[in-house]
Amino acid sequence: MDVTPKPVLYLSHGAPPLADDERWTAELHTWSEELDKPTNILMVSAHWENAPVTVSSTIPGQPLLYDFYGFPQRYYDVQYQAPVAPDLARRVADIVPGDVYQDQGRGLDHGAYVPLAELFPEADVPVLQLSLPTLDPRQLFELGRSLAPLREEGTLIVGSGFTTHNLRWFKPQEGPNGTPPTASKEFDHWAAEAVANNDVDAILDFEHVAPAAREAHPRTEHWAPLYVALGAASEGGLTSRSAIEGFWYGLSKRSWQFD
Repeated sequence: MDVTPKPVLYLSHGAPPLADDERWTAELHTWSEELDKPTNILMVSAHWENAPVTVSSTIPGQPLLYDFYGFPQRYYDVQYQAPVAPDLARRVADIVPGDVYQDQGRGLDHGAYVPLAELFPEADVPVLQLSLPTLDPRQLFELGRSLAPLREEGTLIVGSGFTTHNLRWFKPQEGPNGTPPTASKEFDHWAAEAVANNDVDAILDFEHVAPAAREAHPRTEHWAPLYVALGAASEGGLTSRSAIEGFWYGLSKRSWQFD
């Protein structure tokens, strides 16, 4: 058994057009090359809220969930047929307090497969997705802490959200590298410092202490996967680094690795 704990990631996952962005895909590929291949991957995506805690299908061949609208057909033709992870599903049920349900009809949503297609393009690592049972910061942090033992069993835990997520800032006509709004830059700077300083209390209370918090996250579901990641990494002292920085259509794509 692998006794070296796997890192924990929090990544900004992008929309389906991420695959067309040469800069961002190159950054994800570089990050992937720095990661040892995990035994399996547990994804916590902003796009699945369900209580109680629920895990995705372990039936092979389950179709992806194309949970977006109004895009060209090619984005609905994307495939990412990673192996299923029934052993991981059983372990999650064993270690998470309370009931853990399974939705055998649910495949991976775009918050899972879009970044995974860049990080692990061979689709040869088993993947399981876990729902957000609440948006309460402390409860999600504790959920992450309960998942921490999986790291020593070879599981890569990934929180998939967006460091800033206000779709009113998304202006396709300005291109992916346009100047981001001041509020997005201010929040990104604060987030980088808070994570670097291991200020978990501030991160969990970001709505009250972060600049432009309500503008950066009109709703908190894209920040919430970070709580799970922080909890899962907390036993290791939260050694962190920004693996990806910068902005995409005005949104901060900052992503972290916790070792």
